[in-house]
Amino acid sequence: MARYTKLQVISAMKETGMVPVFYHADVETAKAVLKACYEGGVRAFEFTNRGDFAHEVFGELVKYADKELPGMILGVGSVVDPATAALYLQLGANFVVGPLFNPDIAPVCNRRLVPYCPGCGTVSEVGKAQELGCDLCKVFPGDVLGPAFVKGLKAPMPWSQLMVTGGVKPTRENLEGWFNAGVTCVGMGSNLFPKEAIAAKDWTAIATLCKDALAIITEIRQK
Repeated sequence: MARYTKLQVISAMKETGMVPVFYHADVETAKAVLKACYEGGVRAFEFTNRGDFAHEVFGELVKYADKELPGMILGVGSVVDPATAALYLQLGANFVVGPLFNPDIAPVCNRRLVPYCPGCGTVSEVGKAQELGCDLCKVFPGDVLGPAFVKGLKAPMPWSQLMVTGGVKPTRENLEGWFNAGVTCVGMGSNLFPKEAIAAKDWTAIATLCKDALAIITEIRQK
């Protein structure tokens, strides 16, 4: 069961402006990364459904966060069908993210009052997702669509709340492009988790990357 309300989840994403996107098959590594992100100021974290038994790792992360990381909101990503969404909701997912928009997932999440953030690549997809109750839509792949897509969509649909994922980097130039275009928040994956840092178990480096990225986002918003 989700421990946070839809309002709490979306508010956390908006306030911090960044949702790390991560997967690892090893539970202890995943816990260490989650803790590093938490120490860096992250309060909404997406664990992706990208490997065998990923749901088992996710279940352990939820238990760990509930006990050790107060205020950390865990959600699941890479969900493409309603059965998988239902499985993760049973394990405590507070939000569900997908690379695509599957209308059948929306009622599963709505029934539990859990945000469904579908991956959308057209204005029509965003519009249809909003009709089905998706308060926050994911713009994906961001590196293909670009900030101009966000700016163009927001002009006739200014109420839209968008999270862009794909090609987002923890640099001022990259983040300025997205936030100036009007995104609500960004999802950031591999650029936030260098392979060498994971291999060396350099959790401080990951915490610093999170902290620095969040600081840049805050500065951009204050301009």
